Amino acid sequence: MQATYISLSDSQVGLAALLIVINAVISLGLRLGLERALVWASVRTVGQLLLLGLILKWIFELSHWYAVGGIMVVMTVVAGVTAVQRVSRRYSGIWFDTILSMFASSWLITAFALHGVLQSVEPWYHPQYAIPLLGMILGNTLNGISLGLETFISTLSVQRDRVEMMLTLGGTRWEAARESVRQALRTGMVPILNSMTVVGIVSLPGMMTGQLLAGAEPGQAVKYQIVIMFLICSATALGTLGVVLGGYRRLFNGRHQFCHWQIAPSSQAKEK
Repeated sequence: MQATYISLSDSQVGLAALLIVINAVISLGLRLGLERALVWASVRTVGQLLLLGLILKWIFELSHWYAVGGIMVVMTVVAGVTAVQRVSRRYSGIWFDTILSMFASSWLITAFALHGVLQSVEPWYHPQYAIPLLGMILGNTLNGISLGLETFISTLSVQRDRVEMMLTLGGTRWEAARESVRQALRTGMVPILNSMTVVGIVSLPGMMTGQLLAGAEPGQAVKYQIVIMFLICSATALGTLGVVLGGYRRLFNGRHQFCHWQIAPSSQAKEK
């Protein structure tokens, strides 16, 4: 049987939006106080996606490298900023390190996907492939980077006495920070490793589901999803490693001193 693509009307989208009422009822019943947050999140979801749809429609029709590259740059910067905003403690240079790591990891892996895996994509800035691939990679790399940063800074802060003791006894800065780096990398990789463990058994990922709904042949949808999972895993590892090493370089100077005075709570953490 030939699969057909079902176009959604505004009323059908509105029907799905009514499901938010379930969340509101739970919040009211248990006095969670999430009603305003739910409304605001719903409005933002609709508004942001509608705006994105208009922008992507224009970019797809234009199909120029500067339009595609421009939105990819904006996506990457926003991902980097969002990653830092999720961290409760910060240090001088964290914004630069995070955005740089986001660019380096996600763009490198996306380039590999476009030129190495999808070899028939011409030109490289084809919006049908470049934008969705980068978006999926950024979303997951963002989680890894924010978790890795949070773990790295928190671990160093909590274990400050141990770190400084090792340095006092003649240990190098790497010896003092090595365990914190390892723990941060492990934590940053946990979400993608969990996803890879249960993919296809517990969950059907978004890209595969979208292709199946659009009528793609299941075998091809599976192959695309396998490629995406490996791309995301590599980008997450590279991004987390880059930002953690960047933090290590800033928090430990060349004289093997721990610059703990650079670590300060974020503005959100202070308000809480």
